[in-house]
Amino acid sequence: MNEAKRTITLGLTFLLCLALAYVENLSFFRYLRDIFSNPPAAVILVFLHNVLAISLIVLGMTFYVEFVVTFLPKGKYEYVVLHHPRLFALIFTVMILAISILRAGTLLYGQIVINTLGLVILVSVPNGVLEGYAIFQSIQKTLKRSMTMRDLTLIYSLFLLAAVIEVGFIQVLQWVSPK
Repeated sequence: MNEAKRTITLGLTFLLCLALAYVENLSFFRYLRDIFSNPPAAVILVFLHNVLAISLIVLGMTFYVEFVVTFLPKGKYEYVVLHHPRLFALIFTVMILAISILRAGTLLYGQIVINTLGLVILVSVPNGVLEGYAIFQSIQKTLKRSMTMRDLTLIYSLFLLAAVIEVGFIQVLQWVSPK
């Protein structure tokens, strides 16, 4: 298969997976409070949710790289992300972590409560560091086109550990938060 067809197929696969992830995301967050009532099941579901999310990020970044290399001229601006993968990965990771912290506050209290946001940030630091590192590595390695199975295994293992910590974090916050 030539480069253009492969890139288009990758893009269509990404769009299909994005639609499936949207459906999964809706059902995951609809039943989230029920999920956390059973911590072992919550760990499994949070891990699977995170694996789907990071796999979608890797697939999207792979499509981006293939699209740029296949269809765009080798100009200064077209390749800026590919020439600076660490910077882009850092910015993207910070953005995802900020959204995750705001989402955690929203899930616990139904809205973003400024006076408890500090507690959410403080308790979520260990989980955020693990997930942030895994996201950063997956984006950087994908953009550099150096992702290996060993890297992917490490990234998924970090997300498993992060799921255990996240479920524990939610359990602690539910225990200490005012009802």
